[in-house]
Amino acid sequence: MNQFEIKDCTLLTRMSGLPPALNLRELRDRITRCRQSVLYHHFCETLLTPQFDYPDYRNDFAVWVKHQIDDNVLAERLGILDPYSFASLEDLRLLLLELIDEHLGELPYTPSAHVGHEFYFMEATTVAFDTGKRINRPEELYDAVIKMTPGSLYFHFFEARWRPPIGMDDFSAWLQTLTEPSVNVVKAFQSIDFSFFTLSEIKKEILAALSKAK
Repeated sequence: MNQFEIKDCTLLTRMSGLPPALNLRELRDRITRCRQSVLYHHFCETLLTPQFDYPDYRNDFAVWVKHQIDDNVLAERLGILDPYSFASLEDLRLLLLELIDEHLGELPYTPSAHVGHEFYFMEATTVAFDTGKRINRPEELYDAVIKMTPGSLYFHFFEARWRPPIGMDDFSAWLQTLTEPSVNVVKAFQSIDFSFFTLSEIKKEILAALSKAK
């Protein structure tokens, strides 16, 4: 039987090289030019970014638009974007730009933040490492998830979706390789509406799915 190798990860975050954006038009301009890794960081890797309170939205663009340029309408439109529902990050970029363009067309002015509250374009390298822990049987998955760190959950449930098989978490991919795949568990994982959950919330959802599938 194939073993499931539990990995963990951390982010090495750095400036992207783009100048910061002070207003909405500058934000749009930088989004057209930024690397895909920048989009990925501000939409997906926010889960591993320390938060001092519960965020209103899951992507940094929506958070900045709400809190720094005080535009709740656009923040709502950007906040519902689910990066995992797009075929590619370029498709995500196109819709992001379209929403900003539509909103700018509705306004007689360009919303701007105060100096010192610019949007800084960041990117990161994901450093993954083997924890040495293994899961041998599907029945061990529940206890293993309980003990997983946020980095492990992110790597196996979220980051995995951008690796082959595209769109699938590592748990489901592993279960499908077994001689007797746990079909109910895979279905339960696929039914989780994970897009807007924090890592602590997704752990509860995974454990609930495992409990129901027993």
